[in-house]
Amino acid sequence: MAFDPDASSLIKELGSKDRKLVRPTTYKAPADPSMSITSWKMNEHKYYVVPSPFPTLARGLFSTEQKEGQFRIVARGYDKFFNIGELGWVTWAALEAHTAGPYTLSLKSNGCIIFIAALSPEKLLITSKHSLGPTNGHAVTGEAWLRKYLEKKGRAEADLAAVLWKNNWTAVSELCDDSFEEHVLAYPPELTGLHLHGINENTRAFKTLPQAQVDAFAEEWGFIKTASMELPNIKAVREFTDECGKTGSWNGQPIEGFVVRTHVGPRPAQSDRRSEPPYPPGSTLFFKIKYDEPYMMYRDWRELTKMLLTMRDSRMGKGKSDGMDISKLPKQRLRREETKAYAAWVVDEIRRDPDAFAQYNNNKGMIAIRERFLAQYKAKPTKAAPVQGLAQQKNEFGKTVIVPIAIPGCGKTMISLALSHIFGFGHTQSDDVHVKKAAPIFLKNVVNLLEKHDVVIADKNNHLTSHRQALRDATAKFNPPVRLVALNWAFDKYAPATVHRICSDRVQTRGENHQSLRPDVAKNHEEVLWMFITQSEPLAPAEVDEIVDMELEDGLEVAVQRAVDACVRIIGLPQPSEEAVRKGIEYARGYIPSAKKPDAPPSKKGDGARPPRYYALLPEISLNAMLGGVEKLSAVRMWQNLKEKQRVNARPHITIVHQKDDKTDKDALWTRCRELHAMPKPPLFRLKLGSVVWDDRVMAVTVEDVELVEEGGEGQKGAEFVAGLTTELKQRLHITVGTKDSNIPPVEARALVGQWRQKPASAESIQLDGEVVVLGRIKGLVM
Repeated sequence: MAFDPDASSLIKELGSKDRKLVRPTTYKAPADPSMSITSWKMNEHKYYVVPSPFPTLARGLFSTEQKEGQFRIVARGYDKFFNIGELGWVTWAALEAHTAGPYTLSLKSNGCIIFIAALSPEKLLITSKHSLGPTNGHAVTGEAWLRKYLEKKGRAEADLAAVLWKNNWTAVSELCDDSFEEHVLAYPPELTGLHLHGINENTRAFKTLPQAQVDAFAEEWGFIKTASMELPNIKAVREFTDECGKTGSWNGQPIEGFVVRTHVGPRPAQSDRRSEPPYPPGSTLFFKIKYDEPYMMYRDWRELTKMLLTMRDSRMGKGKSDGMDISKLPKQRLRREETKAYAAWVVDEIRRDPDAFAQYNNNKGMIAIRERFLAQYKAKPTKAAPVQGLAQQKNEFGKTVIVPIAIPGCGKTMISLALSHIFGFGHTQSDDVHVKKAAPIFLKNVVNLLEKHDVVIADKNNHLTSHRQALRDATAKFNPPVRLVALNWAFDKYAPATVHRICSDRVQTRGENHQSLRPDVAKNHEEVLWMFITQSEPLAPAEVDEIVDMELEDGLEVAVQRAVDACVRIIGLPQPSEEAVRKGIEYARGYIPSAKKPDAPPSKKGDGARPPRYYALLPEISLNAMLGGVEKLSAVRMWQNLKEKQRVNARPHITIVHQKDDKTDKDALWTRCRELHAMPKPPLFRLKLGSVVWDDRVMAVTVEDVELVEEGGEGQKGAEFVAGLTTELKQRLHITVGTKDSNIPPVEARALVGQWRQKPASAESIQLDGEVVVLGRIKGLVM
């Protein structure tokens, strides 16, 4: 098999990632213990971060080192695909704008994934999603089914290995075998085994074979074919799946949902960046459509039964009570009348026939128990046992927690203060908790306020999934269920530098009027903001009950009115008068924290901030979005490589002066930049971009001009800076788009642009259409 440098570079990039982000595990290959196979497992939550922190979205990836420094992808799963509404580019409107037919719908199999790939031309590698070997029951059971198929077809392992090796393929199948492990849906004998639903190329970019070839391969080698159908356009997909969703079934059988396979179409002339998929035109794109009924209901029954068994087992030998208490079950799972009836029924069943539940926690016997309940329920619906305070309607809630999803400087506390004054809501701030482990106390404060108030504002950034889950868990005991309403500041339509500028200015403006995050000479608050921007995890719709979209650039009056209108609409409150809203805003503006966290003492080494290595303009731009709209670039291999390898610079900058510069004017330029950086509100500049320039190692965008937009304060520092830019300096200004691999230093872009200015034929280039201008400020950088 020929060496694939793209695959090798991917493995090297994965190896360089933090272990909290990407975790490698190495195994001895069962078919050949002399070979080591590495499984690469990504942090599941981070798949939802945009842009992705991973160099690939593959979910299931195995590699081996062929020789020192050269790696081969042995098995590759699909790229992570998302349900409708989970991300901005997986909405019906976005899919209509950015994908093209045909659309292949295949049943979403309800089992566990099994990869089959070639370890060598004679031997196979058979794995589950992230592991392999004799201790992995899923892989062992999958291999047993494959052996049956090969024997029935009169074929040998080497025959299949030869085909997979020659084509560099991974066969992707689903193990559906209730005798081994039951899932939510049941499978009859004729559908028990390995369902083949895909064949992927073992490449960095996600490439998968058409359904017709997959079905032919299944026929040839004995796999079960995955049911599928083809539709011409997204309208037909939505109509068909909506119809199936009415019953949660297809052809009379309950289903989990569909996987839809299509490809990215040409970029529209005008597009919201949030709706653009992270793939170039022509790329494979999957999304899924999942149904709540009956699949999610059955899954609730499974989880509730396991909880009741845990209650029972924890009480064994401790008294007369068996510990099973329906009132202690999560109320979110008990909204359906059928589920309430099931909970009451299954408690009696566990007491009546405990042997039937002996293997339930090992995923054995759950389907038979469910079918027994359904038979009785359909014949004569069981009346649910009364549960004190349980919501009687599926969407009925009791109390409400308002959950900001934000970063410092968005205005969340000002809006929270205004809402609390207008409506009398309970309000607690995490910034008021000045202890080392503040989170448990903050959650306790929220719960305590809920005892006194119908609506409580949990005033914290809540920018991580774990923060939102902690609020859900902390309020789970309330009955009726507590509704979580998110005030969500989503930043994906902005360049990171724009978010940073807006929020940094607000932190600077409020000055000392904050409990902990206050501006200082070293501008440590700016690094804190970058940390929040880079670490924030986008809100998924399933995390809360309602989402209110807030706008970062709104002034306080507009933002408060937006939140007030949402409270009236969602919670059902009376519309407050204009005077009441005005007084709420005045109250927020006059707020002074009652207690402030003391400033950290200066470190022995100074203020603790690392001195800048260089000063640069931070352009407020997303290179992916801007260059993705340049039609001529779509055929440029360098650009495609940078996108596929996710090497497009996510935090671009334009270097003005570096420590290592040896120019005669370095000291004066350094001083001017340092003065601008130190200003509370630095000047804002307009940067005119010119051409995209590249060779086979690096790509850059040239900067043609720098103009002052607004001075940051008193004096003419911004104007003096622009006037002091020499022609020589302007000639080398650029934004590095990216380098081919991590071994190439980004500074090569400076030489590339300089040489291209002198000899245009020395590099490839495309002039940007029209006038492309962006805003930016001077910043001292250490990395």
